[in-house]
Amino acid sequence: MPRTFDCPKCGAPVEFSNSQLGQEFTVRCNYCNSALAEPSMGRPAHVVHLKIDSPGSFKLSKLVWVIVLVPVLGVVAGMVAMLAGFAPFFLSKSGNTNTNGRGGPFTPIGGTRPGSEFATVLMKFGTEGIGAGMFTDARSIALDGEGHIYVGEYSGGRIQVFDSAGKFVTQWTANPKMPLRGLAADRKGTVYVVQAGKIQKFEGASGKPLGEMTSADGSGFDDISAAADGGFVAAWSRNTDDIVKFDSGGNVVRHIKAAISSVTDRSELNIRVAIDGSGNIYALGTFNDAVFKFSPEGKYLNKFGGDGDKPGQFRAPGCIAVDGHGKVYVGDIKGVQVFDSDGRFLRTFRPDGGNASGMIFNDKNELLLVDRTKVVKVALKE
Repeated sequence: MPRTFDCPKCGAPVEFSNSQLGQEFTVRCNYCNSALAEPSMGRPAHVVHLKIDSPGSFKLSKLVWVIVLVPVLGVVAGMVAMLAGFAPFFLSKSGNTNTNGRGGPFTPIGGTRPGSEFATVLMKFGTEGIGAGMFTDARSIALDGEGHIYVGEYSGGRIQVFDSAGKFVTQWTANPKMPLRGLAADRKGTVYVVQAGKIQKFEGASGKPLGEMTSADGSGFDDISAAADGGFVAAWSRNTDDIVKFDSGGNVVRHIKAAISSVTDRSELNIRVAIDGSGNIYALGTFNDAVFKFSPEGKYLNKFGGDGDKPGQFRAPGCIAVDGHGKVYVGDIKGVQVFDSDGRFLRTFRPDGGNASGMIFNDKNELLLVDRTKVVKVALKE
């Protein structure tokens, strides 16, 4: 049965079949023509860089490699042993000694996982599967005022409900035929689901439909995020990359036209949104590989990120969240990258060694994120 994932390069939907699972390279994105490895074993889809040997390329046989490398390794081992023997002498001469009289302290090789000193795992639950408390391709997460955790599956429209301790409570289904693009919840437990360009409202405890959140400009919504004042900010991309702000009553109070393309002169087909406690809006444009910041009044302030492998640049960004101090978190294939409110890069970390397909902060400023087949809650140092 065909399954769908978002291209990590351009965000376009890509289909693949179960028979392709386990292969290193399976499909090409029809939009950007990138070679992609499918998501499997908890690993997200990623771009594959193929290396092809030219017909005339020279290849050493295994025997030649053995003949060449064995003597070289012997010399290297001898030099390492000799340097190790002289190390205490040089350390004692430099005066770098510790309390037991041996040579000064060495920096250990390896160490802890990058970012582990910044993010402490408090809770995690879930595994791959279709049963209660299990996930196949969870990409959306939301919280209500009671701390209930709502996790949405990208395909099939299944939404599972957990209590604040991660215990499974119930599940229900929105639209089973359309990808679930966005998920949010208000303090009272109403859940807002973005599918097929519409924002549908449901009773979080039962899945009972409660109507639709609408705009005078029609449908075309692609993501939604809850604001501290009870309102919502949504990405609207029916004809262009707009951002729409709703108040707590569901009325449109702000409409930022062509929010990204008016800044970059480049179209944006996939926007993820977040809003901080002061009402500043952050829009992650995955086609532009950048975050765009707007004031509560909708005025463009600045952008940061960019396509690349350097710290603070993005390779395949997919989700965004803002903490209680205004720091911005962007889930990327390289991990979760952290920025201050002005877009200055601070650090990168991998919560529980994985990535993030959806993120949200609770009232205690703890980060909850979903990583396709599991949910992780972490405490972050200031």
